[in-house]
Amino acid sequence: MQMTRTPTLTAGLTTGLCAALLAGCAGLPGGTGGAGGAAPASVGPGPRGGVCNAAPAQGAIGKQGTPSVIEQARVASGAAMARLLHPRQAVTLEFNTERLNLVADGNGRITAVRCG
Repeated sequence: MQMTRTPTLTAGLTTGLCAALLAGCAGLPGGTGGAGGAAPASVGPGPRGGVCNAAPAQGAIGKQGTPSVIEQARVASGAAMARLLHPRQAVTLEFNTERLNLVADGNGRITAVRCG
């Protein structure tokens, strides 16, 4: 007798497998990404945060977009959060007065600092 799979069982197994794979891609507790070891693209609220002022954070231009440089720029700007934007990266376009955007080139070097 030949067994046939039901669509519900197949869909359930596929969903479970996808969830397990995505959970593995979530990153490690140390702040590094998966196997590539990429730095996180966003740094959340820290000891200080509020409305962004990009002027004091302009010193980040020309530096590599490491987590420590992102955090230093965030604190200098007074922003509640910061994100590093790479070329051709999809991003949300809503303006957030509490967010610092650090724009990086293809090598990860910061080329622009602005709020939003």
